[in-house]
Amino acid sequence: MSDVARSRRWGLGTLTLLAALVLLALSLRSGISSLSVLLPTVRDELAFSPTGVSLLTTLPPLCFAIVGLGTGRLVLRYGVHRVTVALLAALVVGLIGRALTDTWWVFGIGTVVAMAGAAVGNVVLPPLTKLHFARHEAGVSAVYGACLVGGATLASALTVPIADATGGWRIALATWAILPALALVGWLPTLRAPEPRTAALDPSSAPTSTAPTAHTLTLGQIARTPLGWAFIVCFGVQSAQAYVQFGWWGLMLTDLGADAAHAGVLLGVITAVGIPVTLSLPVLIRLTRDSAALPVIFSVSTVAGWLGVLLAPLALGGVLWAALLGFGGGAFTWTLAMLARRSRSPEGASQLSALTQGVGYFIAAAATFATGLLHDATGGWRVGIVMMLGLAALIGVAGAAIARGGTVEEAVAAHLDQREGESTP
Repeated sequence: MSDVARSRRWGLGTLTLLAALVLLALSLRSGISSLSVLLPTVRDELAFSPTGVSLLTTLPPLCFAIVGLGTGRLVLRYGVHRVTVALLAALVVGLIGRALTDTWWVFGIGTVVAMAGAAVGNVVLPPLTKLHFARHEAGVSAVYGACLVGGATLASALTVPIADATGGWRIALATWAILPALALVGWLPTLRAPEPRTAALDPSSAPTSTAPTAHTLTLGQIARTPLGWAFIVCFGVQSAQAYVQFGWWGLMLTDLGADAAHAGVLLGVITAVGIPVTLSLPVLIRLTRDSAALPVIFSVSTVAGWLGVLLAPLALGGVLWAALLGFGGGAFTWTLAMLARRSRSPEGASQLSALTQGVGYFIAAAATFATGLLHDATGGWRVGIVMMLGLAALIGVAGAAIARGGTVEEAVAAHLDQREGESTP
């Protein structure tokens, strides 16, 4: 019996895989936000230089970009289950390793290993969902999207109390290796079964005579289509919002008049608001169908939030602006859900996800680094915030193109047919 058929019955095996998927998603952001809240302490104790601190804040999106681009090829060569087990092992090793060191280099290497694992995890979530939950893509995508946000929220809220209770930052950082370790236990049994192929999953996913098969679909082919670039831009500019908030929000708000504790609370509001928004996405997608309504609403909300921070950062305590930014962050999970909807197979979803996240996170890394440079060059945050406003507007434009698009296989087939027609005399 195929995985698709089993996914309809929601038996014990399917529920176990759903729990393992939840643990995987919870693991992918906790390593970032746990370091964010303890970074001043770690910096002072290990005597990190300002340059070293800046590099640490840029490593997550940079690793997500570089490693993400190669993940689709890894999945096609080794299978999504083997890749999933390997990424979880990398997360465990990296998170524990960086908590044991006294030097920046080892700490940085541990961070790179952990973030490389997280980068692969970002890419495999859509194909895992399509493989095991093909009849419930929207709902499962919403669940793992909420868990991505929830993992960041939990780590932001609990890491400092854990450090206070245990007497130091090392145990607090290493604690977040528990989540990927538990997920690893859940995914290990999948190595015993042969890797399913597209035709065995769902006959309706078989390609048409003109479309390339999932195994021949390349990143270069997708990158030559308008749909591919719509995904790259939408995901990239939304991720830029998230990583500028992760990396600079505390310093930005304290410079604008808030105390550190209040800035931390507002960051918690941003991440917490995203959870109910993400969980409601299946209903919202069903109501709006394939219209551009959702990405435009997310774009407008993000623009409004940044305008508030720019013009009156602490009006009403800044809670309204944080809530608007958090609601706008729903564009992240919407884009992940659309990766599955705009592909016909797990392999197609994997390739589209790899390109989207690989290039998209380069945009996020560049925006995060540029925000710091603009602050240093101008002595304030105004120019950087204006830049984020402009990027937020692009969420609606690119999201509208995604909403109107067909599948990535169809987009590539149309491009190949057009190129063949142009080459025919």
